[in-house]
Amino acid sequence: MNAESKMQADEVFAKLSENRLNICDTTLRDGEQAAGIVFANLEKVRIAKLLDEIGVPQIEAGIPAMGGDEKASIKRIAHMGLNASILGWNRANVEDISHSIDCDVDSVAISMSASDIHIEHKLRKSRQWVLDRIVESVEYARSHGMYISVNAEDASRADPEFMMEFARTAKDAGAHRVRFCDTLGILTPSDTYGRIKQLIDTVGLPVEMHTHNDFGMATANAIAGVQAGASFLSTTVMGIGERTGNSPLEEVTMAAKHLLKIDMGIDTPRLREVAEYVARASGREIPAWKPIVGQNCFAHEAGIHTDGVMKYLSNYEPYSPEEVGMSRKIIIGKHSGRSTIKQSLSARGIDVDDEAAAAILEIVRATSVSLKRSLSENELAYIYQDYMEGVKDTLPQNR
Repeated sequence: MNAESKMQADEVFAKLSENRLNICDTTLRDGEQAAGIVFANLEKVRIAKLLDEIGVPQIEAGIPAMGGDEKASIKRIAHMGLNASILGWNRANVEDISHSIDCDVDSVAISMSASDIHIEHKLRKSRQWVLDRIVESVEYARSHGMYISVNAEDASRADPEFMMEFARTAKDAGAHRVRFCDTLGILTPSDTYGRIKQLIDTVGLPVEMHTHNDFGMATANAIAGVQAGASFLSTTVMGIGERTGNSPLEEVTMAAKHLLKIDMGIDTPRLREVAEYVARASGREIPAWKPIVGQNCFAHEAGIHTDGVMKYLSNYEPYSPEEVGMSRKIIIGKHSGRSTIKQSLSARGIDVDDEAAAAILEIVRATSVSLKRSLSENELAYIYQDYMEGVKDTLPQNR
């Protein structure tokens, strides 16, 4: 490795070492591997820009060995002058890594199976062959000035002792970190904590959590890994990815910030904006109930909850909607209470007493049930008008 190449790797390592916790976002690689998702080159470039703008420190831009448009878009991203480190994904062979070097990325992920299931039934090789390929690949990447993550595929099903040997071999060859992949999403948070703590204590190499969501544990396992000492999180926007997806960028960012008190410097008010773009580019909808960026995150209908939020926002909101680029919505419907009716009408300059609010609420609930949906503010106003007309009709007429 010449002095200039070594400087590149050292600069990336130093930059990624500034924070207690870093995100390596793989929306453009693992996210696009989800069945049916194809990003146009323009969309890949835009997503990379958005991720960089909100403060993601490392972007896994794709698989250079695919060639064609994939390689061209990765090279373009690498030459955009982004603040983020740009990483190319590779199998553990020199040919793949050469394609990454051609793209002028500053970092590489070198992926190799760690479990005996994969070694025997996918690779049809031996453990020693796996270790030899790690050494060969890492040394080649190091000689070209790459920052290196060695990905332990299917690490969650690997023999614990071999996992230690796998990581130690990567470290000794010159890798900067190891990516622990729960490829089938089979771990629980307590299992994750134990394995990651043992790995860090035994080998002393920085660990990246790459968790899948097959059992709905991706975010929980990622956070458990951080609690055990992991310093990198592999994410995708909205959790898109193979099968049931990956740990979502927006979820781990907010969980780290509010539950672990680790602020990674992500521009959280833009999380909804980024999610909307990726949703359109991937042909996916953002579910209303999606944590952090779903429309229902700050939508309140139940009377007790709505009243509580009106009195003090933190009663039923763990953080403000503005923090993630969202807004609060008070829903009028079957589960509303009198306070919702009074506040909604008051916003339109209409003041009603408790008796009138209770009567209007009864009509609102019946209407919501009959229509099988919530009501708009205009519909509430119409109900109020009808109610007042009914009250007027019951008053004695002057003769």
